[in-house]
Amino acid sequence: MNLFDPHLFRRQFPLIENHDKSLIEKSGLTSSLIYFDNAATTQKPQQVIDSQQHYYQHLNANVHRASHQLSSKATFAFEKARSLVQGFIRAKSIKEIIWTKGATESINIVAQSLARNTLKPGDEIVLCASEHHANIVPWQIVAEQTGAVIKVLPLTNNGYIDVAEMDNIITDRTKFVTCAHISNVLGRINPIKKIIAKAKSVGAISLIDGAQAVAHLSIDVQSLDCDFYVFSAHKMYGPTGIGVLYGKKVLLECMLPYQGGGEMIKTVSFTQATTFNELPFKFEAGTPNIAGVIAFAECISFLTPFLADETNAYNLFEQKLVNHCYEALAKIEQVKFIVDGTPDVGVIAFTLTGHHNQDIAMSLDIYGIAIRSGHHCAMPLMDHLNIDGCLRVSLAAYNTIAEIDYFITSLKTILLDGSLDKTNEEVSHLSDKKVVTDSTKNEMDEIIALFSNTKGWDSRHREIMLLGKTLPRLDKALRDDNSLISGCESLAWLKSDYSEQGLYTFVADSDAKIIRGLLVIVLAAFNNKTAQQINQFNINDYFSRLGLMQHLSPSRGNGLLAIVDKIKLLAQNSDKNN
Repeated sequence: MNLFDPHLFRRQFPLIENHDKSLIEKSGLTSSLIYFDNAATTQKPQQVIDSQQHYYQHLNANVHRASHQLSSKATFAFEKARSLVQGFIRAKSIKEIIWTKGATESINIVAQSLARNTLKPGDEIVLCASEHHANIVPWQIVAEQTGAVIKVLPLTNNGYIDVAEMDNIITDRTKFVTCAHISNVLGRINPIKKIIAKAKSVGAISLIDGAQAVAHLSIDVQSLDCDFYVFSAHKMYGPTGIGVLYGKKVLLECMLPYQGGGEMIKTVSFTQATTFNELPFKFEAGTPNIAGVIAFAECISFLTPFLADETNAYNLFEQKLVNHCYEALAKIEQVKFIVDGTPDVGVIAFTLTGHHNQDIAMSLDIYGIAIRSGHHCAMPLMDHLNIDGCLRVSLAAYNTIAEIDYFITSLKTILLDGSLDKTNEEVSHLSDKKVVTDSTKNEMDEIIALFSNTKGWDSRHREIMLLGKTLPRLDKALRDDNSLISGCESLAWLKSDYSEQGLYTFVADSDAKIIRGLLVIVLAAFNNKTAQQINQFNINDYFSRLGLMQHLSPSRGNGLLAIVDKIKLLAQNSDKNN
């Protein structure tokens, strides 16, 4: 009998279940949700949510530090979770399980507590071309601190680490080898056993980033024989803000603490050297995320049976979803996969010829479909592939074939939608009006009036796309590094001018249609204002009046905040120079 039943599994997730409203029958407008952003974070089953609430209602006390009954109960639950993690990844000792905020902090601990104290100038750190920034930047920092050199393992055309190049990259000079078990963009299960064995053969220390693997694979760190393995709970149906650093005991014992404070000490004195606690507490300074740890235990209890099931029903269903989605996308002419072949897990990355990734992702949001666009915290990989970014569909076992079919239908509809391609003569209500340059207040009022008469995100999104057609294109000569808006997901440029009357005007452009529309809206608010007026203008209030805060809040990663910050910076700098 299979332990995994797709329908029963899906019903455990309240956020998914509450939005499950006959998508096909409803023709797909925004009351529903299809969540295809699982590589960023997974949804949480009810038992995980309940366990966190149960701790605060019934067990709330600090751990390890009191003799009263409540603290004893909290400590027991806290340490039981550590034991469950030990079993989950088959670690040799419970002392090898260190609680962290997540995989990112786990990597930083190894980089700063071990690598920083052992690397010498000329030593080499080997990474992979497809690494997440979390497994690149900490090593860049420690390389700069120590004089070590970073080497990069290349990829095959299918997106795997090219083991044929290992002997050329991993040498006697290599001291650390660190790579992802599964790429968060390519969805490939890397040949980490071979990489770990090669690292061991030259005496190098190995670290494996398992953030994308733990929800899909059964992990045995002793069989892998890696020195360190890191992962986060929130990628495997658990809570955010809690993760694990597994390390071999012999290495952890020789490492200095990463942070100082309570719990990680044995003795503290003003006259003698401070001594540190034993493992694992040496690396757990301060009050830990107790509720998160206890909820993490529930997530492991929830997931482990599916990964351990000999029928492999859980993994087979995930692969069924992957194959169905990949094959359906492959039939769309504009789709171009960023590497060759079907991925090993439900992470599918692609671009669409003739369309900006951000435009497509935000258009899909109208249909209640959540996917990711951008560089996915893997900018070196984007450079390696010679692309600015891509779209990523990442699937989980609570997704369905029907959701994939709806996504494909919606994507085809978007590609046929004239709002992405209409000519300037056919666009928005404002398209027949000359852009106001001497009375920006009127232009802003017109935009407010336009959106006050536009109901629903789908209609507002369409108006933004159409407004983008009214924005004059910036001369290519002006699209340079000086005018580039840093922090915008798409490429966007901004130039300013300053009048004798002390008023600023701005011209801008972007390679994304949605950003061009936002630029029309933003420039209407800031053009022909003084530096003081620009700095005092409340962009949040403005977007609230337009009814755009829910989907286009300046705090979201759509570049809006970066645009506003660039405008204010240009105004400040020009004001100082005049």
